[in-house]
Amino acid sequence: MFHWDGGLVLTKAALAVDFTRRQPRAFISHAHTDHIARHQYALCTPQTSALYQLRLGRRTTREMQYRSPVEWGGLRLTAYPAGHCLGSAMLLAEDGDQSLLYTGDFKLGQSATAEVADFPSAQILVIESTYGHPGYKFPPREAAIEQLCEVVHSTLDSGGTPVVEAYALGKAQEVTRILADAGFTVLQHRLIERVSSVYESFGVAVGHRGIIPQRPEPGHVLVVPPGIGCSNDWQRQVRIAVTGWAVAARAKYRLGVDHAIPLSDHADYGELIEAIRRVAPRRVYCTHGPESFVDCLRDLGFDAHPLGRPSQRRLF
Repeated sequence: MFHWDGGLVLTKAALAVDFTRRQPRAFISHAHTDHIARHQYALCTPQTSALYQLRLGRRTTREMQYRSPVEWGGLRLTAYPAGHCLGSAMLLAEDGDQSLLYTGDFKLGQSATAEVADFPSAQILVIESTYGHPGYKFPPREAAIEQLCEVVHSTLDSGGTPVVEAYALGKAQEVTRILADAGFTVLQHRLIERVSSVYESFGVAVGHRGIIPQRPEPGHVLVVPPGIGCSNDWQRQVRIAVTGWAVAARAKYRLGVDHAIPLSDHADYGELIEAIRRVAPRRVYCTHGPESFVDCLRDLGFDAHPLGRPSQRRLF
């Protein structure tokens, strides 16, 4: 039903999935830059289409509404919410004999700015497994939010400037909404604000915010993409990373920040197992994660295999 050619391809439909090199026909699960390219023609949700074109310019797309099947190249294709960011989608492909679910990046549980993941059953599951190690167990969402708000409060109370590092698409909107709902005054980097405007155009409230000026007044929380340099005009900065990697020891030192808070838009180890149980597949293929996760799944009784090694060229 599928093969590997430097990426997942649905064989019958010749449809590339989340390729980062240009393809004649491709499905895009979401608009993060490690999942997109300037394809000739792309299938994706309306929200992802808007964000895709914001990032790469005008592109030709076919929009897929959640849970509304389309016929494509001899396959029945259905997009399901992935809970990762605005418009993120899992793809269910059916050919009458077999069914395959590709998750892309996903998260279980609530989000302030993304629809909750919805898992259909499928015979074959291709699962993104970034945090596929038992050591990656995230705290409850409420605890991570409380930790974030406490750090922001204490920084402001001491006269400092909280600078939250968050990906421009997804995490930045989630964090802005959380902080705005908590009563903080939030300013976003201009690259983040462009994405936030797309969120608002689809009716997803990001929260009251402004664009960071050259010299922000004291009392604001700044939300910036990771890697954005510090401005000398931002007084007494306290850098805060929000990421699932924060559960690792010494994460803040590796990330080069003052605080690392485990607020993630990916599934942790336990949620990966839960997702597989919801889908109830006959076979599981794991991508974008440690190969040891395959061994963990086999120990739990799943027929699991790694996917994406350079040596893999056969049909599955």
